[in-house]
Amino acid sequence: MTQRRAPRFSVIVPIYEQWHLLCALMERLAEQTLAHDEFEIIVVDNGSVAVRPELVSLPNAQLLHSLGFGSYAARNEGARRACGEWLVFTDADCLPERDWLDCMARAAQQGENASSLLAGAVEMRASSPSPSSFEIYDLLKGIPQARYVKRGYAATANLAVPRLVFEQLGGFDNTRLSGGDADFCRRAGAAGFPIRYVPQARVGHPARTSWADIVTKARRIKGGQLRSGSRRRRLAWAIRTMLPPVCGAWLFLRRRDKPLNHRVLATIVLFLLWFVEVWELFRLLTGRKAERR
Repeated sequence: MTQRRAPRFSVIVPIYEQWHLLCALMERLAEQTLAHDEFEIIVVDNGSVAVRPELVSLPNAQLLHSLGFGSYAARNEGARRACGEWLVFTDADCLPERDWLDCMARAAQQGENASSLLAGAVEMRASSPSPSSFEIYDLLKGIPQARYVKRGYAATANLAVPRLVFEQLGGFDNTRLSGGDADFCRRAGAAGFPIRYVPQARVGHPARTSWADIVTKARRIKGGQLRSGSRRRRLAWAIRTMLPPVCGAWLFLRRRDKPLNHRVLATIVLFLLWFVEVWELFRLLTGRKAERR
């Protein structure tokens, strides 16, 4: 009896309560042009109240449960159980293009450094031709992966890591609820494993449509900034939080590729979120729990 060949890629997806989004992601993964025996899909539940295992129904997919707290603990659990040479991370709310993994495979073959991390493009998309002010903000804010890569990191919405590199670095920081991707990529760079941008490997990401969704993300990121890293770094983030987002507003307003009214609306939302972040700073200083969604 011939033994089944291990897949080359392991697609790892942490999930917490967002099971309503998983159908669309699984459909996109089922449509991948890369041969399905070349990749496996590992969905890792991170403590959801109502788990829906029937959604993880593809032949090359499996559902795991993480005992750790947070998405990076879930990603580490998925990586620990993965069989692929490459660990490819994305999120439950992402929509990979059909050739996503094919493009990653070509990039992995073409690179001069076989130990490089690969970061694909993340394209924010509106739900309609007339987006709300919150969608407009999220579209302008985006996930500018190319800019992130120039700074030495990338978002796990679209990130591929050689398995051996991941294991050598000890994976993500389990204690982080946000920012673990940047921390990992910077540790990789310091250890001699650079990150390379692969614009052809694209995933879509729906822009957030409500104030509640925008606030939840802002609080999660702020908690990651203020609860992780060295004491000096946490202090720097606390001081930075207290300062008005003038630089961010300038970046929005100078975006000539967007209509003026969109730039103004996004700037207004940006300043409203600043008040949320300042309040989150004081909330966390009183010992309250950080947001994890």
